[in-house]
Amino acid sequence: MAKTQAYAALLRGINIGGHRRVPMADLSTVLTGLGHGDVRTYLQSGNAVFTSASGDADDTLARGIEQAVEAHFGFTVDCLVRAAPYLASVVADCPFPAAELEGRQLHVTYFSEHIDPQRFDSVDAPAFLPEEFRLGERALYLYAPHGLGRSKLAEMLSRPRMTKGVIATTRNWNTVVKLAEMTGASA
Repeated sequence: MAKTQAYAALLRGINIGGHRRVPMADLSTVLTGLGHGDVRTYLQSGNAVFTSASGDADDTLARGIEQAVEAHFGFTVDCLVRAAPYLASVVADCPFPAAELEGRQLHVTYFSEHIDPQRFDSVDAPAFLPEEFRLGERALYLYAPHGLGRSKLAEMLSRPRMTKGVIATTRNWNTVVKLAEMTGASA
């Protein structure tokens, strides 16, 4: 029998601008219907934590959630699933002084797979200072001192040529830390 593991599900692009509405109570019902336990949601932007003893890989769990969301709501949504130890490592490996920054100044973009650093070679990083980014394991850390909405670097990094072929979804630092806490991850 597989050991129960805590996970976070990160749904991409829901509940933004009135499109693709997914009430969190309904998302909880969908995840519970898949046989997941201890389902809890965080905020209204497609964050949920759950436990599973299935032993399935993160990608298999994500595809199951995507299919269930499409069946329940009638539209497709990209989803990334990350286990508690990975979430803890994202917090622990932050290359920026997170404790000294506001949550709106630091963001993590989670990727569906490993990203070759050469993908970002065309970014003239000094031109965007004081904004900065660093790559981690299937993650990109972004320091945007004036927030994501004003970040020219975030705009550059989210262009289709930068994310081509991968699922990418971004969370602010407060959410990154909260999801790690909710899964019981310790950094």
